[in-house]
Amino acid sequence: MEKISQSKSHHGTQFVYRHDAETLGCPMNFGLYLPDNLSAPAPTLFWLSGLTCTEDNFITKAGAQRVASELGIILVAPDTSPRGEGIPDDPDGAYDFGLGAGFYVNATQALWQKHYQMRNYIEQELYQLVLESFPVDQNRLGIFGHSMGGHGALTMALRSPEKFRSVSAFSPICSPINSPWGEKALSGYLGADQSTWRQYDACALINDGARFSAILVDQGTDDNFLNEQLKPGLLESACSNAGIDLTLRMQPGFDHSYYFIASFMEDHLRWHSDRLH
Repeated sequence: MEKISQSKSHHGTQFVYRHDAETLGCPMNFGLYLPDNLSAPAPTLFWLSGLTCTEDNFITKAGAQRVASELGIILVAPDTSPRGEGIPDDPDGAYDFGLGAGFYVNATQALWQKHYQMRNYIEQELYQLVLESFPVDQNRLGIFGHSMGGHGALTMALRSPEKFRSVSAFSPICSPINSPWGEKALSGYLGADQSTWRQYDACALINDGARFSAILVDQGTDDNFLNEQLKPGLLESACSNAGIDLTLRMQPGFDHSYYFIASFMEDHLRWHSDRLH
């Protein structure tokens, strides 16, 4: 790993690291917040960002460091897709596919398969790198995210409850199979066979038998993407039918931005802390 930057923040240090990601075939950055005076090994949260974001959005806008330092929680914030020379992008330059839009899947289609393996990158390569390099408690890991990253967090937790003990999301794409963003991404990365899409859809995973003890979701009522793309009602129905403890909080007047995320970040950190401690 190469340390790109470090900055003192509250009672801890915000780092950005770069490493050569074998699963993606390119260098990748990730942010890591390390509180001072940790009781090692420490609980750790992975944050997955949304469309167009990098690791920088979370570490500069979410306002998570103060509470993370108080709670003694390490924060890991990776990028959202492979990047660099030779990495394919959407031919039309669209924001919702290609660079910045890896959708946390393992692509199987020819143009994307070599580099767009974000599921394996997060669940295996970065997961193992963090465990080996920092004072992380493997038995106290959680995951959360926003929008596309909320989709990623929910699906990773549902597929791997043995890795992640807690999960939450802000404005997640609850059912990509039923979302224009999701339909474009899943068909492009995985092909036309929708049976292969189900492992990347939280509602489908639950309907197919995946379980998790408790889920927290915050959703703004003034989010422009609420009805067409996000559809939290589908997640609510799936969890209700499966007996999963879902706390879905519809927050009046909030939109899809980091102003919304920062407003409720402390709630999410404390919610995870209760489960990881």
